Amino acid sequence: MGEQPLYDFAPLLELMGLGALIALVPLLWVWRRNRGAGPTRYLAALGVLTLFLTFDLVLFGAFTRLTDSGLGCPDWPGCYGSSSPIGALHHITAAETAMPTGPVTLSKAWIEMIHRYLATMVGVLIIALTVLAWRTHRKTPLHGPRHPAWASITLVWVLIQGAFGALTVTMKLFPAIVTLHLLGGLVLLALLCVQAVGYQQGVRNQEPAPVTRGLRTALWAVFALIFVQVALGGWVSTNYAVLACSTFPDCNGSFWPDMDFAQGFEIWRPLGLLSDGSHISFAALTAIHYIHRLAAYVVVIAALALAIAMRRQPALQAQSKWLLGLTALQVATGLSNVVLDWPLLAAVLHTGGAAALVTVMTWALAATRCSPAPQQEARSGARRVSA
Repeated sequence: MGEQPLYDFAPLLELMGLGALIALVPLLWVWRRNRGAGPTRYLAALGVLTLFLTFDLVLFGAFTRLTDSGLGCPDWPGCYGSSSPIGALHHITAAETAMPTGPVTLSKAWIEMIHRYLATMVGVLIIALTVLAWRTHRKTPLHGPRHPAWASITLVWVLIQGAFGALTVTMKLFPAIVTLHLLGGLVLLALLCVQAVGYQQGVRNQEPAPVTRGLRTALWAVFALIFVQVALGGWVSTNYAVLACSTFPDCNGSFWPDMDFAQGFEIWRPLGLLSDGSHISFAALTAIHYIHRLAAYVVVIAALALAIAMRRQPALQAQSKWLLGLTALQVATGLSNVVLDWPLLAAVLHTGGAAALVTVMTWALAATRCSPAPQQEARSGARRVSA
């Protein structure tokens, strides 16, 4: 296993072809359901479906990480230079025989490669979305989040995500890289969500609903809080610090346990080690876990207050319900991770809930705009009267 090159591009064309073949299924499904409806409606349907499948990819990425399958194939982009674990069976069997509970087993190799197949499929869908957006734009100019520049930015971003996926493997689950890969996936979801909302508004001839500047500010503030909390949660997960606190509401019998913040938040270091090569302490893992828990209290209070405020806006009532439900889900799954010793289902749902929260907040922001100031409205009204 140690002689295997970290990068082996021999199976790259096969992987790209397989990804394109998988992507044909959703592409044909969208075409069949929207046949004859025009490119604008087709673009809207493809945008929503790509967002949905990207969300599924984020969930499967969490499953890959939580089953310790991130190194199921120790090279990139294939598996021991093959496009599937079938072609790498000899190498996988040898590695599993040498270390039965190690990072390379047949099941982990399949999980890792399925994740790569799904990622390639999403990349193909984003390419198709970009091409269709530019073709539609040439016939009927698109504006705002419907402008094809958004799709082009998304395409560049998914390539960056692919690079971080490669680094996740070749740098052996380096915590900072794995966390950035998670956050990059959430940025990808946000980019696709902005476009999906914009395409739907275009089909329905709608404009973003006007809301007060205070509510828009609150939406951005809670979005930022959630994103920071997800980063902290990613740091907990990638450092395997979930079980550093085994009790709730205290932590190992104390409301302020022994913690080492300097070690815990030393960002650039290998998994389980410090930059000087020594092992990270349990106090550092406790600090990582407890900061995430303390921040969760702030996020939950802010999210609940915002959800109540959103309910007063007809355009945000659906997002308000989602925000309430997902916040409850995050509390339940977060507690389950602690008191039930990190069950796989709860852990995957916790990551999925975080991704869904980012998507819902992006949806709320994309569906609204600041209402004009009274003076500006008065001037606009005067101009309309004079005209």
